[in-house]
Amino acid sequence: MNRILILGASGFIGNTLYKELLPYFDVYGTYASDNSTLKDNQVLFQFNVEKDDIFDVLEKVRPNFIISSLRGSYKAQLKIHRQLADYVLTNKDSKLLFLSTVNVFDGKFEFPSYENDNTISESDYGKYKISVEKILKELPLRKYAILRLPMVLGVNSPRVLQLKQAIRHKAAFEVYPNLIISLTTANKVAQQVHYIINKNLGGIFHLASKDMIHHEDLFRELTTKLSDEMPIFKRVFSRNEESYLAILPKKNKLPKTYRITVAEVLEESTLKEEISTLKN
Repeated sequence: MNRILILGASGFIGNTLYKELLPYFDVYGTYASDNSTLKDNQVLFQFNVEKDDIFDVLEKVRPNFIISSLRGSYKAQLKIHRQLADYVLTNKDSKLLFLSTVNVFDGKFEFPSYENDNTISESDYGKYKISVEKILKELPLRKYAILRLPMVLGVNSPRVLQLKQAIRHKAAFEVYPNLIISLTTANKVAQQVHYIINKNLGGIFHLASKDMIHHEDLFRELTTKLSDEMPIFKRVFSRNEESYLAILPKKNKLPKTYRITVAEVLEESTLKEEISTLKN
């Protein structure tokens, strides 16, 4: 049985991955907080990216697959990913799956981005992710998978929870009318990662919806599905023209079962049984 280590298993996406993979593999993980609900689990290790040595965890687990969903200091994370790259390079049956982001293209505005497009970023977050991607691209293709994610939603995603709070308190919620984005859900990402592991796929994947939506339209539609009330939508125009912060799959498309649409993201993010306290 494959042994999997999820770095950042207590985060929103990391925890969804953990729940998806646990019934099928020998799964281990790390968490950062003393108050994590995962701390009583015997296969999870507390790990601080700034202070702890990743090799201690690697020696205990000896993973075949490492999934990196870490958060924390960019400098510390960059050091850890160099160490992870060395580990998979020197361990025959090991592979690194890195959760990257659409923000590696946040310096590009005119078009959506595909797997082989040149990365260009204006944000520190995007630049950090590009730096890690460069480290991985120096490895043999069979040793890594770069999994770029768009905005990730879901019933309990941070963005949807923030929207619900804004609706409850009639507070301001920022929307970008000119921004076109692609989407996914944490559950779909977990299914896709499961498939990539099963098939031992390598390279760059855009785990995003096959269609796109304007940022403002997305949150207005979500609000309509969630509640009869509205937050105060604060419309932010970062550019005069329409721009894209969207990734689309083109080269490395997964089978149809593992794809998703904007409509499906909206549906999954507003499940009826989860929103009864909002909608009268």
